[in-house]
Amino acid sequence: MTFYINVFAVQPLLVKPKTVYFEIAGIWLALNLQEDIPRQEIHQSYTHIAFSAKEKDLDTLRARLQRAGATIEEGRQRNPEGEGQSIYFRDPDGHLLEFHTGTLEQRLDYYRK
Repeated sequence: MTFYINVFAVQPLLVKPKTVYFEIAGIWLALNLQEDIPRQEIHQSYTHIAFSAKEKDLDTLRARLQRAGATIEEGRQRNPEGEGQSIYFRDPDGHLLEFHTGTLEQRLDYYRK
C-alpha cells in the first residue's frame, strides 16, 4: 500500500486488513494480501501496465521510484522517432509497470507502421 501511495501520489479508497483499493488514472487497483503463493514466474514476463507520463516529469518520477524502493528495470531499445521514453519498474510483488511518455494512440500508430 505504501509503495503505491508514494509512487503514484494517491490515497487508498478503502483499507481493510487484507485488501486495499486505489484508483489510478481511471484504473481500479485492488491489492490483496495473499501469503504462501509462488511469485517467481512474474519476473520472467514482459506483460505490464503502462501509465502515461510527461517527458519533463521523468526525472521526478525516477526519483520517486527510487525513494519508494522500486526495482527499476532496464528498458528495451527504443526508436527515438515515435516510441517515446519509458521507465520500467516492479512493485514489491514483482508486477512490471511502466511510466511512458507519449499517448496510447502514438504508440499504436508506431506499431501499425
